Amino acid sequence: MDSAHAFPRNAWYMAAWGNEVGETLLRRRLLGEPMLLFRKEDGSIAAMIDRCPHRFAPLSLGTRSGDTVTCPYHGLTFDAAGTCIRNPFSETIPKGTQVATFPAIERDGIVWFWPGDAEAADPSRIPDFSMLFVEGHGAPISGLMPMNANFQYGTDNLLDLSHIEFVHKGSFAGRGVIFAGEHSVREDGDTIHSDWWMPDIAAPSHTLGIYDPQMRCDHWLDMRWNAPASMCLEIGGCPHGAERKSGVIVHQAHILTPETVDATHYFWATTRTMPPSEQGDAMLFDLMSQAFSEEDKPIIEATYANMDGADFWDRKPAFLGIDAGGTRARRFLQKLIQKENVNP
Repeated sequence: MDSAHAFPRNAWYMAAWGNEVGETLLRRRLLGEPMLLFRKEDGSIAAMIDRCPHRFAPLSLGTRSGDTVTCPYHGLTFDAAGTCIRNPFSETIPKGTQVATFPAIERDGIVWFWPGDAEAADPSRIPDFSMLFVEGHGAPISGLMPMNANFQYGTDNLLDLSHIEFVHKGSFAGRGVIFAGEHSVREDGDTIHSDWWMPDIAAPSHTLGIYDPQMRCDHWLDMRWNAPASMCLEIGGCPHGAERKSGVIVHQAHILTPETVDATHYFWATTRTMPPSEQGDAMLFDLMSQAFSEEDKPIIEATYANMDGADFWDRKPAFLGIDAGGTRARRFLQKLIQKENVNP
């Protein structure tokens, strides 16, 4: 499938972490297109195609002055709205020199962009990730992992957390508690929830250093999905029978943005159970990196490669029930894409 028909366009996608975008010109391929991102002098974000319309050089290799960018090849200068404002060879601005730009908003430490109809870019549709900022715990620990697989295969993985018992034996494996739990999937408007509830178990690993390891706890893994692939995971544990809000809770962001049809930017972030510390943060970053880069990434990439180019549905996948969340997300996206292709 070509990139023009592989992704819904009228949706908010993550382009970068806020701390990645500054005065320096940042190039990142998103939805099959080279994108240029930079922070304007007023603090807002500029997002445009990273391709000069003259001879198609990357503008990101050029120079920036204020909120303007000059092409490194022949010196055309563009403002943050993509309009050519200077032609060094003439006072006349040539036709066809407009660079496509996109609505971009920074919220909750995340830079979002809208690749579809700019007039339909409703900021209220940006998923909420404010829970990543915990008073006294600072900004979340975050990262970006490249993945050689279609983004929907990452969604399959995240909406079916039963894989923890098999894939994450070196990091997050729950010592069999997943099998003692109950899985549920529900839809709330445009949001899909894929949740695990595991009552009366030994204290889960994220409570280490807070609860006695032998204390009986109720444990939950609640995953929230919003199209195209923005997921928030709540990892919770509380004394058995107590109210959830009294427990130890961690929130994680798992946000997937297509680089191309066959490659994905996997943005991740996690809160802490304790205030920041250099040693603790380093250990947590290493644990997360191990889980994603050494455990999730290889199996997702191998699975996608093993499709040999076939469509997911054409392979007639078997279903186990626990994969209902990923199945619903795929169907949801399928409908969005079909609707846009009928009414481009």
